[in-house]
Order: sequence, then structure tokens, then C-alpha cells
Amino acid sequence: MSEIDWDLLHDRAKSIMKKAYAPYSNFPVGVAALVDDGRIVEGCNVENASYGLGLCAECGLISHLTSSGGGRLIAAVCVDAAGNFLSPCGRCRQLLFEHGGNNLLFMTPDGPTPMSTLLPWAFGPEDLGVHPHG
Repeated sequence: MSEIDWDLLHDRAKSIMKKAYAPYSNFPVGVAALVDDGRIVEGCNVENASYGLGLCAECGLISHLTSSGGGRLIAAVCVDAAGNFLSPCGRCRQLLFEHGGNNLLFMTPDGPTPMSTLLPWAFGPEDLGVHPHG
């Protein structure tokens, strides 16, 4: 795997954020991630009139990942409408961990941070005796 192009991931996250459907919160979110095969996958938040049914941007990202061939996430950037870095919520940290593990790097205002820092002592497939990624 080559060097991570954080600027490209940031630009892609900002671009997909503009496609978010956020009429209730007016808080569009975009996320872009590098996959271990070199692809970039993206997602944006999609809200719903039944507020609890809204989907975070990371949900769309994971759907894009699996529908485009799967793989392991290497690096990710999540942004708000101004392009500021955002932290994933708890549910999304778990989704990202499932598909990137402890070594997935997530951009924060302080720089790239491993998922093991964002979700310490994570529970994953291996805890259930499942090894979906080899």
C-alpha cells in the first residue's frame, strides 16, 4: 500500500458531504476512506422524518465498501459542512472497527489516530470465533 493521500480523502469527504440528505438537522456529513486495494469509498448521512431512523455517513461508507467488493479500511476522513474533521459516533466506531480493525487510521484535528484509540478494547468478529477477512 502506498502513502496515504490525506488531502485526497479530505477532498472526497467534502465532496460527498454535499450530497447528504439532512433537512431536519441541517448538519450534512461526509466520509471517505481508503481500502486496502487502493479504492476510495464514500458515504454521506441520510436523515428520515422518523429521526431515529437516520443513517450516519459511516453507514453509507460501509454499504459502499461491501457493495463494491469489500476489503479492509486503511484510512478515513469524516467532515462537517465546513470541512472540519468529525469524530464518528459510537455505533459508527463499531462499524468502522468491523471493517478496518485496530489499525484503521481516522483523521482527527490532532492528526491520524488509530481506531484502537477511538474504540479501545473493541469487541469484534474474532471475539465470536468469526474471521470474515481471512
